[in-house]
Amino acid sequence: MYQWRKFDFFEDKKTKIPEEIEGEIRCCSSGRGRIVLGCRDGTVSLLDRGLQHNYSFPAHSSSVLFLQQLKCCLPVVYLIGQNFMALLLNQQRNFLVTVGEDEQLPPQKAAVCLKVFDLDKRQEEGSSTSAPECIQILRIFTNQFSEAEITSFLVFEEAPPIIFIALGLENGCIYCIQGDIARERIKRFKLEVQNGQPGKVHSPITGIGFRVDGQAFQLFAVTPSSVSLFKVEAQTPTAQTLDYIGSEAGSVAMTDRSELIIGRPEAVYFYEIDGRGPCWAFEGEKKLVGWFRGYLLCVIADQRTGKYTFIIYDLKNRLIAHSIAVQEVSHMLCEWGNILLIMTDKSVLLVVEKDMESKLDMLFKKNLYPVAINLVQSQQADAVATAEVLRKYGDHLYSKQSYDEAMAQYIHTIGHLEPSYVIQKFLDAQRIHNLTNYLEKLHEKGLASKDHTTLLLNCYTKLKDVEKLDIFIKSEDGVGEHKFDVETAIKVCRAANYHEHAMYVAKKTGRHEWYLKILLEGLDRYEEALQYINSLEPNQAGLTVKEYGKILIEHKPKETVQILMRLCTEEGESARGGSSSFLAMLPSPVDFINIFVIHPQSLMEFLENYTNKVKDSPAQVEIHNTLLELYLSHDLDFPSLAQTGCSENAEPTADRESSAVVMSRTQSNGKIRSDDASLERDRHERRQKGLVLLKSAWPSEQEQPQYDVDLAIILCEMNSFNEGLLYLYEKLKLYKEVIACYMQAHDHEGLIACCKRLGDSGKGGDPSLWARLLKYFGELGEDCSREVKEVLTYVERDDILPPILVLQTLSRNPCLTLSVIKDYIARKLEQESKMIEEDHIAIEKYQEETSSMRKEIQDLRTNARIFQLSKCSACTFTLDLPTVHFMCMHSFHQRCLGDNEKECPECAPEYRAVSEMKRSLEQNSKSQDYFFQQVRNSKDGFSIVAEYFGKGIISKTNKGPIEAPSQTNEYSNGNY
Repeated sequence: MYQWRKFDFFEDKKTKIPEEIEGEIRCCSSGRGRIVLGCRDGTVSLLDRGLQHNYSFPAHSSSVLFLQQLKCCLPVVYLIGQNFMALLLNQQRNFLVTVGEDEQLPPQKAAVCLKVFDLDKRQEEGSSTSAPECIQILRIFTNQFSEAEITSFLVFEEAPPIIFIALGLENGCIYCIQGDIARERIKRFKLEVQNGQPGKVHSPITGIGFRVDGQAFQLFAVTPSSVSLFKVEAQTPTAQTLDYIGSEAGSVAMTDRSELIIGRPEAVYFYEIDGRGPCWAFEGEKKLVGWFRGYLLCVIADQRTGKYTFIIYDLKNRLIAHSIAVQEVSHMLCEWGNILLIMTDKSVLLVVEKDMESKLDMLFKKNLYPVAINLVQSQQADAVATAEVLRKYGDHLYSKQSYDEAMAQYIHTIGHLEPSYVIQKFLDAQRIHNLTNYLEKLHEKGLASKDHTTLLLNCYTKLKDVEKLDIFIKSEDGVGEHKFDVETAIKVCRAANYHEHAMYVAKKTGRHEWYLKILLEGLDRYEEALQYINSLEPNQAGLTVKEYGKILIEHKPKETVQILMRLCTEEGESARGGSSSFLAMLPSPVDFINIFVIHPQSLMEFLENYTNKVKDSPAQVEIHNTLLELYLSHDLDFPSLAQTGCSENAEPTADRESSAVVMSRTQSNGKIRSDDASLERDRHERRQKGLVLLKSAWPSEQEQPQYDVDLAIILCEMNSFNEGLLYLYEKLKLYKEVIACYMQAHDHEGLIACCKRLGDSGKGGDPSLWARLLKYFGELGEDCSREVKEVLTYVERDDILPPILVLQTLSRNPCLTLSVIKDYIARKLEQESKMIEEDHIAIEKYQEETSSMRKEIQDLRTNARIFQLSKCSACTFTLDLPTVHFMCMHSFHQRCLGDNEKECPECAPEYRAVSEMKRSLEQNSKSQDYFFQQVRNSKDGFSIVAEYFGKGIISKTNKGPIEAPSQTNEYSNGNY
C-alpha cells in the first residue's frame, strides 16, 4: 500500500466553530444544507453553509447524546367547508431527532429520552432566542427494556412518516423503535448480538448501519469482537454473524452501495450480506472512517508519534487523493459537497475537492495518463472528456514512437474524436498496419464515411491482404447490412483489379448495374451477363438492358433480342399475355430503341417479332413509325456482310503472291457487284414490307391509321417511295396531290387511269381533276392529241368546263391543232343551238301565260262578276241565304265556312303553296352562303344567277343612300 501515488486532488481550509457555541460538542449531524451540533450542556446549534451561527435552543436539560436530521413526509389534514371535508396530503417537514439526558423529569421516568423537533416551526421564547416546536417526547427505557448506556444511534426513514430508530447499547443489545413517532404509533423490540468470544458476556455495540435491497431490510451491528447482520423485515428478526472480528467506536461507516466499512489497526474491511468483502491493508489506528463520493476517508493515529493524519483514498484507481496532518478529530461530516473535520479544540478543517480539469492537468504534467483515464472513468465523466484524455495519452505514446499502444488509445476515442486527426498521423506506409486496424474499428462501429472505406480498401490492396479483404467484404452487421459504403467499395475493388470482390458486393447488395458494368466493361463476359439479366426481376432487367444494351447488341445481338422479347411480351406467362391491362404493365419496345442506334437490322428484327406476337400494344403507333423508317430508309448497315467480306479478302500464301493479287481484285469486283445486287434486293423487300405495313395498319373501317400519317408522308417523300405516297394521298382524299405525283413522273396513262378512278362523281370522286388534267396537257408543250381527246370525252360527259375555257386552256400548247377539238366544238355548238331553241319556246309560252293573267286581272278590276252557281261548293246543297261568293267563282253557305270567311277553302291550299314558295325565295335571297353554295355546286353557275333574276328575287334593290355592307351581307328583299 505504501507504493500508492499521492496527489492533491483536494484543497483544505481551516476555520472555527462560532463563538456562540460555548459547550463541548458531543454529537453532530449534517443534511438539508445545515450542520447541527449537540453540546454537553443540552443545547443544539444550527450552522449555515459558511459555518455561521443561525440559532441555538435547549433540547435537553442535561446533555445531548446523539442527534440526526430527518426529511419526513407527514400526512396533514385540511378541513374544507361547513361539512368539514377532510383533505389528506403528504407534506415534507424538517425534523430533528435527539437523544439526551433530562434531569428535571419526574423520578419515575428514565433520565434518557428521545425528542422530535420540527425545525420549520419555531416558538418564540423571548426577545433574543427561539426554539423549534417539540412535537414528541419518548422515553427510551421502560419496564420491559432495562436501562443501559447508549453507545450508537441511527435513524432510518422507511416510508415517512414511518421511521426506524436503532440504539446500540453497552450490553450488546439493540433497542429498536419503529412506527409513526409523531403520533406515538410505534412498536418496540430488542435485538441481541451473539458474542463471538467465549467467557465474555457483554460486548458494546460500536456501530450500526442499515441496508435496503428491494423488500429486504437489514441491519448491520458491530461490536469489538463481531460483525452481525439482522434481517428485520421478517416478523421475527433473525441474526447472522458475518465475522468474529469487530471494531471500536468511530471506525464504522456505510458506503453509498450499502456496504459496511470497519477500520482496524491492520486494515480496512468491507462487508456485504454474505460476509467479508475486500480488505485494504492501511496500517495505523483508525480513529474515524467515512465515505465520500467513492473515496474512503480515514483519520489515522500514529501510535509512535501520537500525531493524526487525514487521508483520502481512491480505492478504484489505487491512489491517495489527499493527505494532511491534523489535530485530534472529534467528528467528521460531509455536507455541501465538502468534507468537514471538527477538532477537539472546535477548529474546523474544510476539505474541498478540486474540479476535474485541475486534477487532469496535474496528472498530465506528470505524464500519468493511465491514472487520468481511470480517474475520469471512475467519476463517470462524460464521453467527450474521456475521449480527450485518451487522445492526449495517444499523442504522448505517438511522440514516444509507441505506435501500437498509441493506436490502441485512439481506437477508444472513435465516435468522439475526428477520424481525420488519427488518420493523418498514420498515413506513412510504415504504419499502414496501424491505420488499417483503426479503419477496421471505425467500420465496425458504423462511423466510417465513403473516404474511410476507400482508404481501408486501398490499405488492403497495398498490403495484398486478400484474406482480410475477404473478411471485410463479406462481413455484415446484425441486420444483414454491410458496415461500409457499398458503392465506394465496388469502385475501389474494381480500380485495384479485384473484380471478383467488387462483383460479390454488387451482387450481394443488389447493385445490378455495377455487377453488369464489371462483367461487360472489365471482363468481357457477355454470356454470363446475359444469364445474370435473365435471373433478375423484369423491372430490374429492363433497367439494366437500357443501360448496357448497346454493348450486348454489339456482341450478342440474337441473345439480347430474345431477352427483350421476354421482357416486352413475358413469354413465360402466356396465360396473361393477351390482356391489354397486363401489356400496359410490361416494358414497351420503344424504351429500348436507343440501344440499336448502330444496329438497325437487329432493331428491325426485334420490332417485327414483337408486332407478330403482340397485336394490340399500347405503343403500336410508335413501333409502326419506327418500322416504317427502317423499311423506307435507303441503306441499312449489315455487320454480317462486312465480316464476311473481311474473311473472303484474306490474303493467300506468300509463294503465290502475284496470282493472289489478281484473284483478289477479281473477287473484289465480283463481290462489289454481288453486294450491290443484294442491297438492291433487300431494299426492294423492305419497301414492299413498308407498303404492306402502310395498308395493314390503316384498315378501311378505321378513320385514323395506327401510325403517324404526316411522318409516313415525309418518309415516303424523303426516300422517293411513290407507291406509299400515292396510297397515303388517296386514303387522305388528297386527289390533287395524287395526280401531281403522276404529272411529276410524266406517266400519262397512269394519270388518265387515276382520273378515271378518282374523278367519277357518281362514286364520290372529284370531277375537277379532269379540269386540272386538261390544264396540264395544255401547258405540257408537246404533242398529246390522243390523251387530250380522251380527256375531252370525260369533260364533255360530265359537262365539267364550258367550251370557251377548254379552248383557252388548250390554246397554250403549240403542239396541239384544231383538229383535236373540232369534233368536241361541233358537238357543243349543236348542243347549244338546241338549248337556245328550247329557251325560245319556253319564253313564248311564258309570255302567253303572262298576257292571259294580265287580262284576267284587268277584267277583275273593271268588270262585274256574275255568280251563277246554285249549289254550295262545300256541301253541294242548294244555296240559300246567307251565301258567301268568292272572286274565284266558288260559292258557299255561310254556315259551311264557319269562322273562315276571308279565303276560299278550295283555292286556299294552292295560294298558301305559292305564298310559301315566295317566302322561301325571299328568305334564300338573304342567305349569301346558300346562294354561292348553289353557284359552286352547279355545273353552270350562270344559270343559277339567271334563275334568281328570273324569279324576281334579286331584280330590285333599295335606292337608299350607299352604306357600308352589313356584317350579314344579305340581299335586300325590296318590293317584288
